[in-house]
Amino acid sequence: MDMSIRADSQRLFSGIQPTGTIHLGNYLGAITQWVALQETHDALYCVVDLHAITVPQDPDALQRAILDTAKWYIAAGVNPEQSTIFVQSDVSAHAELGWILNTIARMGDMEKMTQFKDKSARGGVERSSVGLFDYPVLMAADILLYDTYSVPVGEDQVQHVELTRTLARRFNRRFGEIFTIPRARLSQHGVRIMGLDNPTKKMSKSAQSAYNYILLSDDVDTVAKKVRKAVTDSGSEIVYRDDRPAIKNLLNIYHLVSGIPIATLEERYAGAGYGAFKADVAAAISAHLAPIQEHYAALTDTTVREILTRGAERARTIADKKLTVVKSAMGLG
Repeated sequence: MDMSIRADSQRLFSGIQPTGTIHLGNYLGAITQWVALQETHDALYCVVDLHAITVPQDPDALQRAILDTAKWYIAAGVNPEQSTIFVQSDVSAHAELGWILNTIARMGDMEKMTQFKDKSARGGVERSSVGLFDYPVLMAADILLYDTYSVPVGEDQVQHVELTRTLARRFNRRFGEIFTIPRARLSQHGVRIMGLDNPTKKMSKSAQSAYNYILLSDDVDTVAKKVRKAVTDSGSEIVYRDDRPAIKNLLNIYHLVSGIPIATLEERYAGAGYGAFKADVAAAISAHLAPIQEHYAALTDTTVREILTRGAERARTIADKKLTVVKSAMGLG
């Protein structure tokens, strides 16, 4: 497809960090929505590697993870003939605009960002990088470079989109109407996929236990083992209630991978034990992942690199044009 066909469509931008294989929470919370939205939007989907290096990374592992993340995008249904798929660091305008936005961001803005508190908790604030503290400004640059109208995010990222809107308005007041004011677009599912070992926190690749998450690459036996070990609530009822967060999370996952309404699942497992329920959840997950895993296995590194190169060329054309306008408005260059 000629991407210019979508030039008048509402533009959409989103991305995932290449820090290990994409997990079920990423897929159900983000990528399934990306796949649907690429039909109606000018969609740019980025592998945000500059965000990944806000914490230490092994260089060889990072290179592999960047390529694998792009592969999982495509395997999960992001179509490179419809969407622009690229790597963040291949478009230098992201870093340059990030610095420019740093000059209008305020310490008061950044100190309100709750994600930094969560992400820095393990190593301590004093040992956390400035990049980890400042990454919401880079995220704002990612979004604003492309005149993005809509940003698909989870609830935990809405605050960062609000910062983006604040910075865009502040810049526009000072230098003219340069930036489109984006809006957050929450997942159509309206749910967050929580950790299997802790249903009060979202599923995360950075969790200390591998039993927190299900990777898109997990085989049938691994999925079954992880679901079997998933924590459960006191009692034995399989019902969708806030006071039963573990079962609620498993019901959400079962519903999203199978399409079976939650009310139907509650009826089906009324009086049943956790064992049978968990076995069926695991089977439904594996059945859903099977074609994605097959598509991933069929993708060659060469093919994906070619897709990323084409995507970067298109992204660079859009981003460099916007950066030129920004610099001119500020008296730079």
